[in-house]
Amino acid sequence: MFTIDKKAKNLSMALMAIGLVALIFGFVSNPHDTWPALLFNTYFYLGISVFAVFFVAMQYVSEAGWSIVLKRVPEAIMGALPVFSFIMLFIIVAATSHFGGNHIYHWLQEGIMDPASDHYDKILAGKEPYLNATFFIARTSIYLIIWNYFAEKLRKLSILEDKQGGTGSHFKSVSTSAWFMVFFAVTSAMASWDWIMSIDAHWFSTIFGWYVFAEWAAIGFTTILLFTLYLQRQGYLKDVNESHIHDLGKWVFAFSLVWTYIWFSQFMLIWYSNIPEEVTYYTARLEVENYKFLFWFSMLINFILPIILLMSRDAKRNNGRLIFVSIFILIGHWLNSYLLVTPGTLNTHGHIGFTEVGIGLGFAGLLIYLTLYTLAKEPLEAKNHPMLDESKHLHT
Repeated sequence: MFTIDKKAKNLSMALMAIGLVALIFGFVSNPHDTWPALLFNTYFYLGISVFAVFFVAMQYVSEAGWSIVLKRVPEAIMGALPVFSFIMLFIIVAATSHFGGNHIYHWLQEGIMDPASDHYDKILAGKEPYLNATFFIARTSIYLIIWNYFAEKLRKLSILEDKQGGTGSHFKSVSTSAWFMVFFAVTSAMASWDWIMSIDAHWFSTIFGWYVFAEWAAIGFTTILLFTLYLQRQGYLKDVNESHIHDLGKWVFAFSLVWTYIWFSQFMLIWYSNIPEEVTYYTARLEVENYKFLFWFSMLINFILPIILLMSRDAKRNNGRLIFVSIFILIGHWLNSYLLVTPGTLNTHGHIGFTEVGIGLGFAGLLIYLTLYTLAKEPLEAKNHPMLDESKHLHT
């Protein structure tokens, strides 16, 4: 059984304390700036936790055997999903009622869809059947309920398989995962439109759902890798060998490239076409000094570093290098998350300060604590999985 290391527990508690102080400081001093900071940090960490569900489901649907010896790691990361789901729902409900000065979504402004109002916006009024407060809350609730339901069910079936053996639980997990993949394909894209793209409500991108999924996959695989390396260093997961780490490294490398490809495709096609309602999204990020450097820096750090440092086979088996690159990938995508939310909510007044960084560190501590707490509930070694022996003898 896994026992939470005292240093790791103290670190997570310290980070959560920093986050709480940053949150209180932000809402007391400037709530208008704090809500966007809370949103983009929630988007970032919610993405990590829900991707862990996708990872587990993907292994079952594809009948993959390589990952069985480390499957307790993504299952534990799923333990953070209910908490970040609650925070996201709170943000959305607060936005619809403008609670605490939450004015993140411009299309929720009073009178903006009323032709008799001075704030009337004809374009947004045409989107009212979709962009309205009631439907917004309902959709968010559906996404989060579905994701948490499948996370809980897959976790229970995994533990039941360890205790009872046989193939009954395994095949139930396969069918459950198949249903999740169908629902997730739709709900993850819709969630990206609702929570992020609707901030810039006049703008749209037909590949934005894929863009967000690629980001969640990159940071999700990176987080799974870091927790796996941590557990190995603590003397756990003895069946995890260099080949397992190599495979995780390949996924981190691959989705860093996938994200860059989608980033470039979206940017190039929109910028080249120069259609006003599309290109305004990029002018807001390229013509404001607060964002211009971060815009290019976040792309480069998420692309150049993996290309240079993770290209070779040996690099993906070097734990020190993997940790170094993984930390910078998480920082790079955290900056990108900031850029997805802040320009559309704070215009030229956005900045990265104590509130933004503090909330990010606090959520990191929360993710670490919840993951370690979930890991300690059940044995780390999977049992009775049909492909367990294959996973133990993986060699690539």
